[in-house]
Amino acid sequence: MMQDRIARSSKTLSRMAKVLRKICTKAMKEYQKRRRQQMGGQQEFVVIDESNFRHKRKYGRGRASTTWRRRKWVFGMLGVKHNLRRPILRLVTRRSRNNLIPIIVKHVRPGTILISDEWRAYRGVLANMGYRHFTVNHSHWFVDPNTGAHSQHLERAWLSYKTRVWRLRGNRTEKMLKEHLALIEWTNWLGERHRRGVLGRLFRDIYHQFPV
Repeated sequence: MMQDRIARSSKTLSRMAKVLRKICTKAMKEYQKRRRQQMGGQQEFVVIDESNFRHKRKYGRGRASTTWRRRKWVFGMLGVKHNLRRPILRLVTRRSRNNLIPIIVKHVRPGTILISDEWRAYRGVLANMGYRHFTVNHSHWFVDPNTGAHSQHLERAWLSYKTRVWRLRGNRTEKMLKEHLALIEWTNWLGERHRRGVLGRLFRDIYHQFPV
């Protein structure tokens, strides 16, 4: 874009990227209000896990604010239905039962197959709430030999999401990380499912938020 003289500097590109993230974030929030952003059911199982997205300082240099020095846990739920993958990513303060279970109840339909590791926050709770809960003991194996349950779909997704966020330095602040997580959701829930692709959906959202 700088070669084509659309943007004169990297600072301009950063501003443009920030505006586009806000557009996608707002579109995702409107979708959540209309459709409740639920997943699961008879044909879609959901893998749940938590991952650390703390900002890594380059060469160990640079300041990190006091609030940002703590680990930043992102709770992820990945709906898997044939070739379709739909993530829900939420920044949480703690990986406790009180923080994680309400998110599951809000976004995952009862009766859905849930697959997780053996983190104590899930233990003995999800099955009693109407979910079919399968666990994997990662200290022994990647795929449970009895049930065939595994979390490899989400493990691969975490790698992709983190690479994208770290490459764009999108975890420098809590606000920026939330925007980048919303952008990942927008891409999978709205962008890739639009009949004209991601760019077509982006033009649609720009038009609706900035009408002529």
